[in-house]
Formats: sequence, structure tokens, C-alpha cells
Amino acid sequence: MHIAVIGSGYVGLVTGACFAEFGVDVTCVDVDAEKIAQLAAGKTTIYEPGLDQLVKRNLQAGRLRFTTDSPSAIQQSLVIFLAVGTPPSPDGSADLSYVEDAARKIAEHIDSYKVVVTKSTVPVGTGKHLAALIRKHQPRPVEFSVVSNPEFLREGAAIRDFKFPDRIVVGTSDERGRKVLGDVYRPLSLNQAPLMYTARRTAELIKYAANAFLATKITFINEIADLSEKVGADVQEVARGIGLDNRIGSKFLHAGPGFGGSCFPKDTRALVKIALDHDVPLRIVEAVLAVNDNRKRAMARKVCNAAGGSLRGKTIAVLGLTFKPDTDDMREAPSIPLVTGLLDMGAKVRAHDPVGMEQARKELPDIEYCDDPYACVRGADALVIVTEWVQFRALDLDRVKSEMAQPVVVDLRNIYRPDDMAAHGFTYDSVGRSSKPEM
Repeated sequence: MHIAVIGSGYVGLVTGACFAEFGVDVTCVDVDAEKIAQLAAGKTTIYEPGLDQLVKRNLQAGRLRFTTDSPSAIQQSLVIFLAVGTPPSPDGSADLSYVEDAARKIAEHIDSYKVVVTKSTVPVGTGKHLAALIRKHQPRPVEFSVVSNPEFLREGAAIRDFKFPDRIVVGTSDERGRKVLGDVYRPLSLNQAPLMYTARRTAELIKYAANAFLATKITFINEIADLSEKVGADVQEVARGIGLDNRIGSKFLHAGPGFGGSCFPKDTRALVKIALDHDVPLRIVEAVLAVNDNRKRAMARKVCNAAGGSLRGKTIAVLGLTFKPDTDDMREAPSIPLVTGLLDMGAKVRAHDPVGMEQARKELPDIEYCDDPYACVRGADALVIVTEWVQFRALDLDRVKSEMAQPVVVDLRNIYRPDDMAAHGFTYDSVGRSSKPEM
């Protein structure tokens, strides 16, 4: 079997490399010739742990290829995955122009039966729309199936998620397409991954519903964190106490500065737009978006209060810029409104991130970037921990204190204990916890 993956961004590259690792012949296609040349040379264009080695190994084995020649890739493949971007439109809806361009390209060059699989996150009904689009632009009628197969990859753990998925959702009522996708995912049957077959529209909605629910869990625990601070409770213990309930679960109950990234903000907004288009207001999801946006903006005020009520002329050190660890993704990262707010308050900002500084410079050009955490904190009036990189979990606290002008730490990820920080002489503030142990 030969597979083509149209779109060599995050999802497309991980998908193509992992299928190649299973022994499948994979051709990854992209319109960006510079990106394709880089990938063909074995240099990945995104940061994802383990992806470099995976791409190089399968390139050398001849199972993975990169090209801008979409007609050839389409014609030699039985299965064509669409993994192009669906960026948000001004009204919050998903922009399907890249998906539609790919579908038209498939229509022009399809010469035998194909299974067209939407990996991109698309609105409900897109599968039907793409099928009609392909039929309309075919030079001559050729059979094909359009299947929805949403991705559930976590940045920083994408390869493991692909190889050991919680579930594989296949949306189609076409028996031929269903059988082909079953063959494609057969290597994962050894890992006992549940393969869920459902209707195409249902599969499309599952992706949005999953992301909206996870975003809701994050937002819920963040609001509980605010209450915990007021009443003197510890939000981490609250999260553990409710997470031990199997009906709730412990994942995504980590208080912090709000969610970001390429999926949750975009997909929750798109889901709200889909619902409004069908006269079904989603009040909970709307509230999640509003609370999250307000929270990210409020983090600069939290730092200001911890630093004495004014940031004018002060130097603030920021550790962590990406929206989560183990990725260089800066899309909707909480660090962006935080740093912007600090600058607006008159602070000078110095920052360090283990892998994200190149991407961060595009979003935050007006700050100083440092090569290591200790250079970052040197002479700072306050330190803010924004992303919970493992490199920041065991800092030499005595050295940090000696380097800083003022020993003020605002830990937005709760990676340190209040009593330990107090013992080291820091003025310490975190999220949803009292800075002083309860008596």
C-alpha cells in the first residue's frame, strides 16, 4: 500500500513519518518548496521529541519521501490524507481554503479508486462538501471515498500518541473506505487501540467536542484556583481530590495561566461558530473562551502585584515562552499576552526558552533573549515561570536568588513548593495556593 499525506506541517509530518515506521510507503506533499527541500535532507521543520530520528531513519530506508509533485503522489497512492491547515477566519469559523485546494487537486489527477481521508480539523459536513467538490472537478468519473479520521496528537508526545492511541475514529458509511482504513491501521491492533467506526459527521464533531471538553477542564480548575487563593485552599490538592474520582479523572486539572496552542483556542471558537450557524448556542464553551482570554490578560497584573504594585523601570525575567513544554509552538501561548502586558506596564522583559526562542522572536520582538535561565534572572526584580519545562524544575535556587536584584518569584505552573521557596528567602506567589503554609 502507498499513502500520500498532503500537508507537511505538524500533523502531516508526524502522520507520514509514523506510517513509514510501520513499513508503509509514504509520500509527504507540500506546496512550500523550501520546506520540502529541508525535509528531504532529513531536517525537520518543527520541534517534536523523537521526530528527527524517525524522519531520518525512514528516509534512509526509502519508505518516506517528500515532494511538491502532488499529481504523482496522488496517482500512486491508494490512501490520501489531507493534513493541511484550517486556520481561523475573522468570525472564528475554520478556513477551508487549503482543504478545498487539495480536494480540487485530487479531483484533477485521480485516475483510479482512492480513499481521501480528512486528518485536518474540519467543520461538521465538510466530508460531504469535499465529496461534491471532487466529483465536480473530475475530468472523468472515477470512484473514491471520503473518510473522516480526526487526529488526537498532543504536541510534545505526538509520536507516542500515534503509536499508542486512546482511540482511532473512522467516520464513513462507505464499506470499501472502511475496509481500507482498517487495513491502514492494522499495525496498531497489536497495541489494542480501539478502532471506532461511526458516521462521517459524527467523527467530525468528535474532534471539536473532545478539544472543547479538555479546554473546559482546564478553565474549570483555573477558576477553582482563583477561589482557592481567596479561601486559603491548595488547588493542587483540590485537583488531586477530584481527579481520583474515576468519573472526573486527573488529566487536564492543572491550574495555570490559561490554555493556548494550535488546537484548543481555534477549535473551541470554531465549535461555537458551528453551533451558532445551527441556532444552538453553546453557553459553556462560550464562557470557557471568555474566561481563558481574561485569565491570560490577568497574569501580567498578578506579576505586577507580586513585584510591589508597579513595574515601571523594573526588569522581569520570564522562563518559558512556548504554550507547553516539548514543543516550539508559540501559537496563542499565554506568554504573549503576559509579556505584552508587562511591557505595557513599563517593564523591561528578559526571557529564556529551551527550544522556542526562534519562534518567540516573531511574536515578541521587543524583549531580550538569554541563552540560559541564570543569565535570564541576572539583575531581575522578579522571575516569572510561564512554561513548565523540565529544565526549570530543579534550578539552583541559591544561585537564582544571588543573581536577582529582588528575590520575587511568580510561579504560574506551581512547579515549586511554597515552603521550600520561603526557606530559600524568596517572596513567592503561585496559582491557587497560599504563599504561606497553613497553620
